[in-house]
Amino acid sequence: MMARGTRPRLTRRLMLEERASLPDGAGGFAVSWRAVGTLWADIAPRTGREDFLAAQARSRMRHRIVVRGAPVGAPSRPRTDQRLREGDRIFNILTVTESDPAGRFLEIIAEEGVLP
Repeated sequence: MMARGTRPRLTRRLMLEERASLPDGAGGFAVSWRAVGTLWADIAPRTGREDFLAAQARSRMRHRIVVRGAPVGAPSRPRTDQRLREGDRIFNILTVTESDPAGRFLEIIAEEGVLP
């Protein structure tokens, strides 16, 4: 939750993407991502850790991302099956909730550095 009276600085431009399945030519499907919109955001790092996958270290960093509010079901409201992109950085969305009682802003908890 945002502190009372504070306003996020929406200075970071993020692309909202959703998963799309494309035929792979061999009877299956390949996963790709397609852009569905642009959101201006305030990003703050939270916690990080390192996991090991197949004897290889992978860093995982959680971020708190604040964007303008949108009602549930609106195309501009991020969902947990979507992700945010800033250049080469990928933020997998874990949670989305209103960050103030009036719903003017949404708080997203996202994890960076994890394969989708």
